[in-house]
Amino acid sequence: MDDKHSKGVRIALMAARAGLVLALVAAVWGVYRRVPRPRVGAGAHNGSARGQGGATSLHIRLRRPAPAAPERIPVQLYPINMTAARNEFDSERRPGQRFEEFVTRQMAGRQPVAAELDERGEAVIVLPPGRWWVHAALPGEREISWRLPVNVTGREKTVELTEENAYAKAKKF
Repeated sequence: MDDKHSKGVRIALMAARAGLVLALVAAVWGVYRRVPRPRVGAGAHNGSARGQGGATSLHIRLRRPAPAAPERIPVQLYPINMTAARNEFDSERRPGQRFEEFVTRQMAGRQPVAAELDERGEAVIVLPPGRWWVHAALPGEREISWRLPVNVTGREKTVELTEENAYAKAKKF
């Protein structure tokens, strides 16, 4: 009878173990379902922040090193580090895949944003929160370019493009 009793106890213990594992999985699944999802593919564009829950107005200001003629300067904002993406793409062979396809996959549905600094050297862009990289270049006899990482959070954020935070300074010949 001990053999039957011990066999029944073993079955009950196995059932209890399986029940505990299922309860743990159910608890984790319940928490996972309540975690807020990132807004994949949330587009960013110039315009008002009304009706765009969680969007941030990013103010970009160019502090010119010397007085220059007023001109509009293009600015690109990328949701990934394009330099790192280029280095990763070039580091190993990817037969049949173009760099543009690789970058699109890396951006996971988020789109780059193009803007223009006005004559005063300012622009306001509405972006979803997250890490962005600002790319800009000031043309001229001495070209200055920027590749700045920016953590976009809150309602407003300001980024200043100065000679001190420039990525590269090159003299044209």
